[in-house]
Amino acid sequence: MATFGTLSEKINHAFSKLRNKSQLTDLEIKTAMREIRIALLEADVNFTVVKNFIAKVSERASGENILKGLNATQEVIKIVNEELIELMGSTYSKLEISDAPPTVILMCGLQGAGKTTMCGKLALMLKKKGKKPLLVAGDIYRPAAIKQLQIVGKNVEVPVFEKGQIDPVKIAEEGIAYAKANGHDVVIIDTAGRLHIDEQLMNELSDIKAKVKPNEILLVVDAMLGQDSVNVASTFNAQLDITGVILTKLDGDTRGGAALSIKAILNKPIKFCGTGEKMNDLEPFYPDRMASRILGMGDVLTLIERAEQAISEEDAKKMAQKMKDATFDLNDYLDQLKNMKKMGNLSDMLSMIPGMSKKLGGANLNVDEKQIEKTKAIIYSMTMKERTHPDILNASRRRRIAAGSGTTVADVNRLINQFTQTRDLMKKFSKGKMRLPFGIR
Repeated sequence: MATFGTLSEKINHAFSKLRNKSQLTDLEIKTAMREIRIALLEADVNFTVVKNFIAKVSERASGENILKGLNATQEVIKIVNEELIELMGSTYSKLEISDAPPTVILMCGLQGAGKTTMCGKLALMLKKKGKKPLLVAGDIYRPAAIKQLQIVGKNVEVPVFEKGQIDPVKIAEEGIAYAKANGHDVVIIDTAGRLHIDEQLMNELSDIKAKVKPNEILLVVDAMLGQDSVNVASTFNAQLDITGVILTKLDGDTRGGAALSIKAILNKPIKFCGTGEKMNDLEPFYPDRMASRILGMGDVLTLIERAEQAISEEDAKKMAQKMKDATFDLNDYLDQLKNMKKMGNLSDMLSMIPGMSKKLGGANLNVDEKQIEKTKAIIYSMTMKERTHPDILNASRRRRIAAGSGTTVADVNRLINQFTQTRDLMKKFSKGKMRLPFGIR
């Protein structure tokens, strides 16, 4: 399911009833606001936050405030978009980087929120930006917590500092000293979590903060908890004065209440959001892009960034040349499928394309990703000559490929048709007969 899929669907349903009218009555605006209020409350957004949000939108959208000469429905959507951006923090909040390395990041949160994995994801993101991070194992209570961090560190090729089950404050201090001695410019400290907030947990975190004076105190929050996650965040903030929040599991069937409530209640920014289970499934949180997704208007910038991370510049140039030379074959088609998998959840990617939700019948774009695996199996069952020269795929070859891939001849035919359509489109793009989408030239 795409991020905020259900919420997006309900808000857009409220707008659809306005039918792009040039003028709106107060009753029509009130009816739309009532539906949006219900959608937000069902998404587990804090009641006070919803009340204030609807009041602001309603005031700005009242008859005399709608700009003359503009489509009234579009103006209301514009107002809702602007207020959603304001609600989630207006602008992207960057990590605070220390002028005197290492930058120290203290990670905290309840057990089960995905904190240890998030330490690795953050380390990988910083590593890609040219930093040299060090992970510090400060969770001494949970069984196998140190081992888990070591596995995470190995997966992202980032070293882990650990001293066993001694005082966590001492581990944090010695970890920073080790980082200074070994040229690490970022230290990410994993701390103990609990199944619930308790005094011992908070006192320990306060002691670590007092000793190491972190540049960032990031609270990892499970977005699936909805309103409860906001209550957890409030308690941590009251004790630690956190600098930001990382939302995990934002790719799941989350109602979205946490993302839309935390900034308004804590006045602390959401800095990152987890968008999947892979180690590179971590994105900076951009309020304007998230508001655009919620309103079904897509998120082209994030889609482009994912593509740039998944596809090297050299590969992109090679593909452009193949398009120009009309030599695109099934090997290239297979490479594109692999690149799509690198970019993340396909349903989520489709939701980032403006208008795609509406075109495919709603905000919840549930794409069967098993179909991609079936397509790959079919191509793998072909000989290299068949992949390079698909035009030789006659009926007998297609029967053999279907048997070898555990699919049907109809599946093979469907793939060949899809490939042919893709190749024909690429020919048209390369010859300038078609414009690229979204105004790209």
